[in-house]
Amino acid sequence: MQKTVFLVDDNATNLTVAEEALVSYYRVVALSSAIRMFTALEKFKPDLILLDIEMPEMSGFEAMKKLKASDLYAEIPVIFLTSRTDPASEAHGIELGAVDFILKPFSKPVLLNRIKNHLQLDDLIRERTAQLARRTEQLVLLQNGIVYTMADLVENRDKNTGGHIDRTSVYFKILIDAMMEQKVYSDEMRNWNMESVVSSARLHDLGKIVISDSILNKPGPLTEEEFKTMKRHSLEGERIIDKAITQTGDAEFLHNAKMIAASHHECWDGSGYPHGLKGEAIPLQGRIMAIIDVYDALVSERPYKKAFSNEDAMKIIQKGSGQHFDPSITKVFCDVNDQVLAAKENFDREASASK
Repeated sequence: MQKTVFLVDDNATNLTVAEEALVSYYRVVALSSAIRMFTALEKFKPDLILLDIEMPEMSGFEAMKKLKASDLYAEIPVIFLTSRTDPASEAHGIELGAVDFILKPFSKPVLLNRIKNHLQLDDLIRERTAQLARRTEQLVLLQNGIVYTMADLVENRDKNTGGHIDRTSVYFKILIDAMMEQKVYSDEMRNWNMESVVSSARLHDLGKIVISDSILNKPGPLTEEEFKTMKRHSLEGERIIDKAITQTGDAEFLHNAKMIAASHHECWDGSGYPHGLKGEAIPLQGRIMAIIDVYDALVSERPYKKAFSNEDAMKIIQKGSGQHFDPSITKVFCDVNDQVLAAKENFDREASASK
């Protein structure tokens, strides 16, 4: 398929000479100003732009800044056409993002070879980028598959919390999206891989896999000693995931899962377990999951208790603000309770339909 080249120069002679040199090899769109170039860009994107520097209304340097500031046009390779020979101009153009400079007056062979080389390089970069994206996607699918399998192993053993992992994952996503929107801990979350964090949340109870069935599936309240044993699941989850990190060397993939598993039972006032962390010493991922985990436990029926209404559960959550829960996150959770409740009701309908 023939490549498209935008030729932008306010000098009619330069446009004619360059267009005649290129027209046999490329689809050439000749434009007499940078402003006309941006109008043309609204209709279609070229494979390369040849851009004059010295033009009225908008110079080539100004146009370059505008191109690189746009998500739509930033990746289009740009070659400056110029009669300037000073090193400062060339350095400035490269700094702005130009891939090359071609001096005027140019010869046809030089012009064609420079364009050919850069288009071939651009094709190679795009091909390698696409390959990397495909491999990354395959890796993410593999990692998510592992997470789902490990989480299902736990949930299939714990007969008292059916659907807990699926529900909390959805609630977790609702809450972090709202936190980003309201700019609550948004600076801390800005560099998170959100898909990875949400997926990792599914492993928050992984440590329950070492808890005996007699305690895990006891159809009634736990004794003090049994509860002490149950509390071990946070440390066991941390240990299991830390071992996986050591063996695979993939700290990034499991980093969030480890923090969530270890800290989702910590309390804002320091009264939680297993490490008795307090306030912002508790990892943010754990502070988020703490609210989600308690809410789902409250509104879900257990063999030893009936489900609380959403209204009563939210009163308990609000009462725990500043004690059990991070006050800032609690406020956001209250703000999106209607979304969480809608998701819960959808899960309830699906569960009823499957019976």
